[in-house]
Amino acid sequence: MSRKMAIYPGSFDPPTKGHLDLIARGSRIFDELVVAILRNPEKAPLFSVEERKEMIELLTSGYKNVRVDTFEGLTVDYATRVRATAVLRGIRAISDYEYELQMALMNRKLQPSLETVFMMPAEHYSYVSSRLVREIAAMGGPVGALVPGLIEQRLRAKFGTQKRSKATAAASKRGRKRNTQS
Repeated sequence: MSRKMAIYPGSFDPPTKGHLDLIARGSRIFDELVVAILRNPEKAPLFSVEERKEMIELLTSGYKNVRVDTFEGLTVDYATRVRATAVLRGIRAISDYEYELQMALMNRKLQPSLETVFMMPAEHYSYVSSRLVREIAAMGGPVGALVPGLIEQRLRAKFGTQKRSKATAAASKRGRKRNTQS
């Protein structure tokens, strides 16, 4: 019986609890799961590829069949190079599905033997995206429910923000409530 290897490609900038949910579940389905961090020269990421790789390696160190790698170029070329049989992709909403379906069909056209496996995140992570996490963290907002503690610390260090106290959060909430009643 041949081993089934999947790649889970993405930017992971930063890694979220939603990403970790898919990694955990994907590691139970595939013999080997490669978290493949895309080097995209078109984007200006918050964390370098090396930082993201280190963070994901620390967060997945308990999984014997998960490894972390980086790549540039087409996902299908990378998948072929590492001999993956599947691409793991997360879908949170209908808008994700439309984009992911196009990508899966194009990948199939380019590499017919490569399958795409779609997984929905756990319900409580269905709204979490790296972009939203970055925006919230940049404004000093609470991200602890969205990312592991290690990532929260790294975000705070990157943005130079401190964790908001409950009193600050409550005062902010009262201020927003007053503004909406005006």
